[in-house]
Amino acid sequence: MKIRIAISALFLLLNCQNNKDTAIEKNDSYSFFVGTYTNTESQGIYKYTLQKDGILKRLGLVAKLTDPSFLTMSSDKKFLVAVSEIEPIGAVESFLIIGDSLKFVSRSSSGGAHPCFVTTNNNGFVLTANYTGGNIGLLKLNEKGELSDLLDVQQHTGKGTTERQEAPHVHSTWFQPDGNTIISVDLGTNELWFSHLDIQSQKLILSDAQTLKMSEGAGPRHLTFHPNGKWIYVLNELNATVVLVQKTENGKYIKGSPVSTLPLGYTDANTCADIHISSDGNFVYASNRGHNSIAIYKVNANNGSLTLIDHQSTLGNGPRNFSLSPNDNYLLVANQHTNNIVSFKRDKNTGLLTSMDQIEAPTPVCILF
Repeated sequence: MKIRIAISALFLLLNCQNNKDTAIEKNDSYSFFVGTYTNTESQGIYKYTLQKDGILKRLGLVAKLTDPSFLTMSSDKKFLVAVSEIEPIGAVESFLIIGDSLKFVSRSSSGGAHPCFVTTNNNGFVLTANYTGGNIGLLKLNEKGELSDLLDVQQHTGKGTTERQEAPHVHSTWFQPDGNTIISVDLGTNELWFSHLDIQSQKLILSDAQTLKMSEGAGPRHLTFHPNGKWIYVLNELNATVVLVQKTENGKYIKGSPVSTLPLGYTDANTCADIHISSDGNFVYASNRGHNSIAIYKVNANNGSLTLIDHQSTLGNGPRNFSLSPNDNYLLVANQHTNNIVSFKRDKNTGLLTSMDQIEAPTPVCILF
């Protein structure tokens, strides 16, 4: 009897240990959504899994949608919001996240042609960046995941100096960490536009310091906020640079000297696409299309300046978007033109990347954990 009890106890212990290991594996694995362009074989939004060893697995199509080129989630992670990058007026769609599937909830106008970016804040407000429309659309997501009609549209004016800058082209728009201050990145006017959200009137109000010009022909596209809330890193698509922007005590924004995303001596065609910072604020990453690489920068903790330390091949063509995993252990790249997603293991001490796995994906242009 004692032997039988001992064996049973051992079995239970091993079973508990196996369950614990399974829980750890589950906690260290992450699912993510992939936005695509649907002009070839893609049908919309797909879902994949990043395992704790860096291996990628495809779960399948979760929503049929035309050109869902950018995705975001509500602050409570219950709803996914996607743009449909179409003309003459783009669309925004919301979905309820149910396990590994999406359930359509609502659809509204984005406020302009070819929306290429969408974001939300903690109060459920939604911003869309309409590239061809040259404007920002404001909507709101309610507790059921339903999108309001357009609440406001902020139209940009002006132009830059290159053939890509003949008119406003808003490429992204961002809520600052305070939730109501907004920075819109306009490749066409070559400027950052500063606004705030008036919650009572539900309107976008331009700030006194309305815009900040980038270097001539820079073509700002995306940005990322340092965790300290003081430093903003702006990625310029056309001249392949990153610029540190800071807010002064009197409320004005100033920019530092641009730092190249490319190796010294590289002269072939290149455009930049995306930029992210590690959660510890020590490393900044930016994607090059042409050189097809991730530029890796070390952040100076004293003044926020960047030092370019390495380039990692994306093992594909056209890295339009990439994302850090929630635990910062991996960096995933969506190579638009070679239809593949590549996972890289990230060394948190050096910031350097090591390729782990890749998987087929139809025209991937956005990765959302």
